[in-house]
Amino acid sequence: MKRMLLPLLILAAAATPLKAQEFPPPQIRIVVPFTAGGGTDVIMRLVAQNMAESLKTTIIIDNRVGAGGVIGSKHVADQAPDGRTFLAVASAFGVRAAIDRTVPYEVGKDLVGVGQMARSPSFMVVSTQHGFKSLQDLIAYAKKQPQGIHYSSAGVGSTAHLHAAATAHLAGIKAEHVPQRGTPEAVNDAMAGRVLYAFAPGPNAIPLARAGKLQILVTTSPAGANFFPGVPSLAQAGVQGYEGDDWFGVFAPANTPMAIRERFAAEMQKALALPAVKERLATLGAEPAFIGAAQFDAFAKDYVAMARKLGETVGIKPQ
Repeated sequence: MKRMLLPLLILAAAATPLKAQEFPPPQIRIVVPFTAGGGTDVIMRLVAQNMAESLKTTIIIDNRVGAGGVIGSKHVADQAPDGRTFLAVASAFGVRAAIDRTVPYEVGKDLVGVGQMARSPSFMVVSTQHGFKSLQDLIAYAKKQPQGIHYSSAGVGSTAHLHAAATAHLAGIKAEHVPQRGTPEAVNDAMAGRVLYAFAPGPNAIPLARAGKLQILVTTSPAGANFFPGVPSLAQAGVQGYEGDDWFGVFAPANTPMAIRERFAAEMQKALALPAVKERLATLGAEPAFIGAAQFDAFAKDYVAMARKLGETVGIKPQ
């Protein structure tokens, strides 16, 4: 019996690496839990197109929208860890996990990091009909409104919600949040003047600003001027104490083998290094910022802890 058991154990141990070596499968599905046309969707489609050519496989982008990204994220957390399903998210994913205690998954436990793709400063967008020349003009206007003002975002717990709430808090503005299904809808609210402002990453803000359809007043990071020359950061515009870029990355179901995660990440890195991809990202106000699976896993956990603390400071309470 012992003579038979040893070869069987060796065979079983050797079977796991073979599954990783068989990656990629004939079809990979990447769930984007936000609306089509949003920053995450645009960047993931750009990278996935080049990954599919390199891997010689089919990659499907599956927009599963709802509950501020929770529905799509939970769906991926429930999938088998076999390298067939991944989750593409932005920093909003981490903020939501931080401030909403009802989220049915845990970053680092139910969903594990694969890699970060890009970073983008976020931009405050307003309707051109206001005629604001600066953030201070907006603040002065807001303080004159007896009932306060409204801002929109891609949903409760989105990164844009954090940006907007932090700005109102630090500027001393009485403001109420109007959550939307996604970033395009929030931007449309601001563009149409239904709310005073919204924050959006470069892919959703810069093309519309260049087309004259909305106005960009400030950015959350000094790096914003690299993509939209002349735009000041919040600090440069007189609102001190808050700064941050949006990030875009990929997760996988828990227990997905590290070999699969690293292979997927390596293909992402190759795509992000292509001149055409870099050029396209730059036009969208984003830049490649690759980090691999282990580092991204640690970063995501730290980000959730930071967002929880900041959310409590600016008044976004856990639900």
